[in-house]
Amino acid sequence: MKGERTSDTTAGGSQTLMRGLDVIEAVAAGAVTLPQLSNTLKLTRSTAHRLASSLVERGYLGFTPRTGYRLGRKLLKLGNLAQEETDIIQFARPHLEELAQTTEDAVHLGVLDGDFALYLDKMPGKRRITICSRVGDRHPLTSTGLGKALMLDHPPAYWEQRFAAESSDRQPHVDPTVWRERMERYVTAGCTFDLEENEDQIRCVAAPIRDARGQIVAAISVSSAAIYMGDARLEDLSTYVTATADGISRDLDHPIKAKER
Repeated sequence: MKGERTSDTTAGGSQTLMRGLDVIEAVAAGAVTLPQLSNTLKLTRSTAHRLASSLVERGYLGFTPRTGYRLGRKLLKLGNLAQEETDIIQFARPHLEELAQTTEDAVHLGVLDGDFALYLDKMPGKRRITICSRVGDRHPLTSTGLGKALMLDHPPAYWEQRFAAESSDRQPHVDPTVWRERMERYVTAGCTFDLEENEDQIRCVAAPIRDARGQIVAAISVSSAAIYMGDARLEDLSTYVTATADGISRDLDHPIKAKER
Protein backbone atom coordinates (compact mmCIF):
# COMPACT_ATOMS: atom_id res chain seq x y z
CA MET A 1 0.00 0.00 0.00
CA LYS A 2 2.83 2.37 0.79
CA GLY A 3 4.32 1.75 -2.65
CA GLU A 4 0.97 2.47 -4.28
CA ARG A 5 0.67 5.82 -2.52
CA THR A 6 4.20 6.75 -3.67
CA SER A 7 3.28 5.86 -7.25
CA ASP A 8 0.09 7.91 -7.06
CA THR A 9 2.01 10.87 -5.66
CA THR A 10 4.58 10.65 -8.45
CA ALA A 11 1.85 10.46 -11.09
CA GLY A 12 0.09 13.46 -9.56
CA GLY A 13 3.30 15.45 -9.54
CA SER A 14 3.95 14.64 -13.18
CA GLN A 15 0.42 15.69 -14.10
CA THR A 16 0.83 19.00 -12.29
CA LEU A 17 4.14 19.58 -14.07
CA MET A 18 2.58 18.87 -17.47
CA ARG A 19 -0.32 21.20 -16.71
CA GLY A 20 2.13 23.91 -15.70
CA LEU A 21 3.92 23.53 -19.03
CA ASP A 22 0.55 23.70 -20.80
CA VAL A 23 -0.09 27.02 -19.06
CA ILE A 24 3.26 28.42 -20.24
CA GLU A 25 2.60 27.28 -23.81
CA ALA A 26 -0.89 28.81 -23.74
CA VAL A 27 0.61 32.18 -22.74
CA ALA A 28 3.45 32.01 -25.27
CA ALA A 29 1.37 33.57 -28.07
CA GLY A 30 0.43 36.60 -25.98
CA ALA A 31 -1.24 37.73 -22.77
CA VAL A 32 -4.36 35.78 -21.77
CA THR A 33 -6.92 36.35 -19.07
CA LEU A 34 -7.89 33.74 -16.51
CA PRO A 35 -11.18 32.86 -18.29
CA GLN A 36 -9.31 32.44 -21.58
CA LEU A 37 -6.69 30.27 -19.92
CA SER A 38 -9.35 28.15 -18.27
CA ASN A 39 -11.25 27.65 -21.55
CA THR A 40 -8.14 26.95 -23.62
CA LEU A 41 -6.81 24.28 -21.27
CA LYS A 42 -10.25 22.95 -20.27
CA LEU A 43 -9.50 23.46 -16.60
CA THR A 44 -11.64 24.87 -13.83
CA ARG A 45 -10.89 28.51 -13.06
CA SER A 46 -9.63 27.60 -9.61
CA THR A 47 -7.15 25.06 -11.04
CA ALA A 48 -6.00 27.44 -13.78
CA HIS A 49 -5.58 30.22 -11.23
CA ARG A 50 -3.60 27.97 -8.87
CA LEU A 51 -1.20 26.86 -11.63
CA ALA A 52 -0.75 30.35 -13.08
CA SER A 53 -0.24 31.93 -9.65
CA SER A 54 2.49 29.41 -8.82
CA LEU A 55 4.25 30.23 -12.09
CA VAL A 56 3.96 33.96 -11.40
CA GLU A 57 5.48 33.42 -7.96
CA ARG A 58 8.49 31.63 -9.49
CA GLY A 59 8.93 34.27 -12.20
CA TYR A 60 7.95 32.06 -15.15
CA LEU A 61 4.82 34.16 -15.78
CA GLY A 62 3.96 37.78 -15.22
CA PHE A 63 0.53 39.20 -14.43
CA THR A 64 -1.08 42.55 -15.24
CA PRO A 65 -4.63 43.37 -14.06
CA ARG A 66 -7.21 43.48 -16.89
CA THR A 67 -4.60 42.25 -19.37
CA GLY A 68 -3.87 38.85 -17.89
CA TYR A 69 -0.91 36.51 -17.80
CA ARG A 70 2.23 36.85 -19.94
CA LEU A 71 5.63 35.19 -20.13
CA GLY A 72 7.83 36.12 -17.18
CA ARG A 73 11.35 37.39 -16.68
CA LYS A 74 12.78 33.98 -15.78
CA LEU A 75 11.70 32.47 -19.10
CA LEU A 76 13.34 35.39 -20.88
CA LYS A 77 16.57 34.74 -18.97
CA LEU A 78 16.47 31.01 -19.70
CA GLY A 79 15.72 31.69 -23.35
CA ASN A 80 18.71 34.00 -23.61
CA LEU A 81 20.96 31.41 -21.98
CA ALA A 82 19.72 28.70 -24.35
CA GLN A 83 20.33 31.00 -27.32
CA GLU A 84 23.84 31.80 -26.13
CA GLU A 85 24.69 28.11 -25.81
CA THR A 86 23.29 27.42 -29.27
CA ASP A 87 25.32 30.29 -30.73
CA ILE A 88 28.50 29.05 -29.04
CA ILE A 89 28.04 25.57 -30.52
CA GLN A 90 27.48 27.02 -34.00
CA PHE A 91 30.51 29.31 -33.77
CA ALA A 92 32.72 26.65 -32.22
CA ARG A 93 31.87 23.62 -34.39
CA PRO A 94 34.19 24.41 -37.38
CA HIS A 95 37.06 25.14 -34.98
CA LEU A 96 36.44 21.92 -33.04
CA GLU A 97 36.37 19.85 -36.21
CA GLU A 98 39.67 21.33 -37.39
CA LEU A 99 41.29 20.80 -33.98
CA ALA A 100 40.13 17.17 -33.87
CA GLN A 101 41.42 16.61 -37.40
CA THR A 102 44.80 18.14 -36.59
CA THR A 103 45.36 16.40 -33.26
CA GLU A 104 43.51 13.13 -34.02
CA ASP A 105 42.25 13.30 -30.43
CA ALA A 106 38.83 13.85 -28.85
CA VAL A 107 37.78 17.49 -28.56
CA HIS A 108 35.15 18.82 -26.16
CA LEU A 109 33.20 22.05 -25.76
CA GLY A 110 31.65 22.88 -22.40
CA VAL A 111 30.12 25.62 -20.28
CA LEU A 112 29.72 26.30 -16.59
CA ASP A 113 26.47 24.82 -15.26
CA GLY A 114 26.18 25.73 -11.61
CA ASP A 115 29.24 24.19 -9.98
CA PHE A 116 29.86 21.70 -12.79
CA ALA A 117 31.17 21.62 -16.35
CA LEU A 118 28.39 20.80 -18.83
CA TYR A 119 29.57 19.19 -22.08
CA LEU A 120 27.81 20.79 -25.07
CA ASP A 121 29.66 19.21 -27.98
CA LYS A 122 32.21 16.49 -28.69
CA MET A 123 34.34 15.59 -31.68
CA PRO A 124 35.64 12.01 -31.44
CA GLY A 125 39.30 11.41 -32.13
CA LYS A 126 40.79 8.94 -34.60
CA ARG A 127 42.66 6.93 -31.99
CA ARG A 128 41.13 3.70 -30.65
CA ILE A 129 40.58 5.15 -27.18
CA THR A 130 37.45 5.17 -25.03
CA ILE A 131 36.91 8.44 -23.17
CA CYS A 132 33.98 8.46 -20.76
CA SER A 133 32.32 11.69 -21.83
CA ARG A 134 29.07 12.43 -23.63
CA VAL A 135 27.21 15.53 -24.71
CA GLY A 136 24.96 16.49 -21.82
CA ASP A 137 27.28 15.07 -19.15
CA ARG A 138 28.16 17.22 -16.13
CA HIS A 139 31.67 16.76 -14.75
CA PRO A 140 33.56 18.14 -11.73
CA LEU A 141 35.40 21.42 -12.19
CA THR A 142 38.57 20.76 -10.23
CA SER A 143 39.58 17.43 -11.77
CA THR A 144 38.85 18.15 -15.44
CA GLY A 145 40.86 20.37 -17.74
CA LEU A 146 37.64 21.83 -19.10
CA GLY A 147 36.35 22.60 -15.62
CA LYS A 148 39.59 24.27 -14.56
CA ALA A 149 39.54 26.44 -17.68
CA LEU A 150 35.98 27.53 -16.93
CA MET A 151 36.92 28.83 -13.49
CA LEU A 152 40.23 30.54 -14.29
CA ASP A 153 38.65 33.94 -13.56
CA HIS A 154 37.06 32.79 -10.30
CA PRO A 155 38.72 33.83 -7.02
CA PRO A 156 41.03 31.31 -5.31
CA ALA A 157 38.50 30.95 -2.49
CA TYR A 158 36.07 29.44 -5.00
CA TRP A 159 38.74 27.06 -6.32
CA GLU A 160 39.42 25.79 -2.82
CA GLN A 161 35.73 25.43 -2.04
CA ARG A 162 35.17 23.29 -5.13
CA PHE A 163 38.37 21.30 -4.49
CA ALA A 164 37.15 20.36 -1.03
CA ALA A 165 33.65 19.52 -2.29
CA GLU A 166 34.90 17.38 -5.18
CA SER A 167 37.77 15.59 -3.44
CA SER A 168 35.96 12.23 -3.59
CA ASP A 169 35.50 12.55 -7.39
CA ARG A 170 39.21 12.87 -8.14
CA GLN A 171 41.03 9.78 -9.49
CA PRO A 172 44.40 10.03 -7.71
CA HIS A 173 45.00 11.94 -4.50
CA VAL A 174 46.21 15.46 -5.27
CA ASP A 175 47.77 17.60 -2.58
CA PRO A 176 45.68 20.81 -2.15
CA THR A 177 48.77 23.01 -2.12
CA VAL A 178 50.13 21.45 -5.32
CA TRP A 179 46.74 21.78 -7.00
CA ARG A 180 46.45 25.45 -5.98
CA GLU A 181 49.95 26.19 -7.33
CA ARG A 182 49.02 24.54 -10.63
CA MET A 183 45.89 26.68 -10.88
CA GLU A 184 47.94 29.83 -10.38
CA ARG A 185 50.26 28.75 -13.20
CA TYR A 186 47.25 27.96 -15.40
CA VAL A 187 45.93 31.49 -14.91
CA THR A 188 49.23 32.90 -16.15
CA ALA A 189 49.43 30.46 -19.07
CA GLY A 190 45.79 30.85 -20.11
CA CYS A 191 45.31 27.08 -20.39
CA THR A 192 44.84 24.13 -18.06
CA PHE A 193 45.76 20.43 -17.80
CA ASP A 194 44.00 17.32 -16.55
CA LEU A 195 46.79 15.03 -15.37
CA GLU A 196 44.74 11.83 -15.03
CA GLU A 197 42.77 13.49 -12.24
CA ASN A 198 39.31 12.77 -13.64
CA GLU A 199 39.80 9.50 -15.51
CA ASP A 200 42.58 6.96 -15.16
CA GLN A 201 45.15 7.07 -17.98
CA ILE A 202 43.45 10.07 -19.65
CA ARG A 203 45.09 13.50 -19.88
CA CYS A 204 43.91 16.68 -21.54
CA VAL A 205 44.66 20.30 -22.37
CA ALA A 206 41.94 22.95 -22.13
CA ALA A 207 41.53 26.69 -22.69
CA PRO A 208 38.74 29.24 -22.04
CA ILE A 209 36.54 30.99 -24.60
CA ARG A 210 35.66 34.63 -23.92
CA ASP A 211 32.84 36.82 -25.19
CA ALA A 212 32.86 40.48 -26.24
CA ARG A 213 32.92 41.54 -22.57
CA GLY A 214 36.02 39.48 -21.93
CA GLN A 215 34.16 37.03 -19.70
CA ILE A 216 34.70 33.27 -19.88
CA VAL A 217 31.56 31.76 -21.41
CA ALA A 218 32.83 28.33 -22.43
CA ALA A 219 35.96 26.21 -22.78
CA ILE A 220 37.42 23.60 -25.10
CA SER A 221 39.68 20.64 -24.42
CA VAL A 222 41.70 18.01 -26.25
CA SER A 223 41.74 14.63 -24.50
CA SER A 224 43.70 11.45 -25.16
CA ALA A 225 45.36 8.48 -23.49
CA ALA A 226 48.32 9.30 -21.29
CA ILE A 227 50.66 7.35 -23.61
CA TYR A 228 49.93 9.97 -26.30
CA MET A 229 49.98 12.87 -23.85
CA GLY A 230 53.46 13.09 -22.42
CA ASP A 231 54.58 16.34 -20.83
CA ALA A 232 56.21 17.55 -24.05
CA ARG A 233 53.05 16.98 -26.09
CA LEU A 234 50.91 18.66 -23.44
CA GLU A 235 53.04 21.77 -23.84
CA ASP A 236 52.93 21.58 -27.65
CA LEU A 237 49.15 21.13 -27.66
CA SER A 238 48.74 24.14 -25.40
CA THR A 239 49.59 26.37 -28.34
CA TYR A 240 47.01 24.76 -30.64
CA VAL A 241 44.26 24.62 -28.02
CA THR A 242 44.66 28.22 -26.87
CA ALA A 243 44.85 29.41 -30.49
CA THR A 244 41.61 27.56 -31.27
CA ALA A 245 39.91 28.97 -28.18
CA ASP A 246 41.08 32.45 -29.16
CA GLY A 247 39.67 31.93 -32.66
CA ILE A 248 36.25 31.08 -31.24
CA SER A 249 36.52 34.07 -28.90
CA ARG A 250 37.16 36.34 -31.87
CA ASP A 251 34.05 34.94 -33.55
CA LEU A 252 32.19 35.96 -30.39
CA ASP A 253 33.64 39.48 -30.82
CA HIS A 254 36.21 39.23 -28.05
CA PRO A 255 39.00 41.67 -29.06
CA ILE A 256 41.96 39.31 -28.77
CA LYS A 257 45.20 40.71 -30.18
CA ALA A 258 47.85 38.54 -31.76
CA LYS A 259 50.48 39.69 -29.25
CA GLU A 260 48.48 38.30 -26.32
CA ARG A 261 49.70 34.76 -27.01
